[in-house]
Amino acid sequence: MMMSLDQFVFSLATVPYQELQRQRNWKHRTSSRVGARDASQFTGAGEDTITLNGMIAPEAIGSIASLDELAKMGDAGDAYVLVDGIGNVYGAFVIESLNETASYHTKEGIPRKIEFNLALKRVDDSVLSASRRKEGKA
Repeated sequence: MMMSLDQFVFSLATVPYQELQRQRNWKHRTSSRVGARDASQFTGAGEDTITLNGMIAPEAIGSIASLDELAKMGDAGDAYVLVDGIGNVYGAFVIESLNETASYHTKEGIPRKIEFNLALKRVDDSVLSASRRKEGKA
């Protein structure tokens, strides 16, 4: 297992990613001062986004059905816990976008290669516990 997004597992059989990009930001508010640099105050964590780039070749690696499953998860709009293969918990993430580029189609129109880009955005972790309580999974 490379990583899991709730019950969805990223692996060579499903949707293997080749690159993981993470961007984390922190918020600092400033106030103008006369004759001095602006005053700055740390106000907390900002955006935390993860982008997974990869490729599937349905005849050899990955599956189109797995991309469809990720799209359904995005349609649901829920937050999912993200955990890497060695057990590091990243937090609660929503699916912001899933981009696909299909190429090398068969005569039936089935792609032999699909490159994908999955964008995840971190949300407040309390969203997970609230949705679990609502579903009776607490």
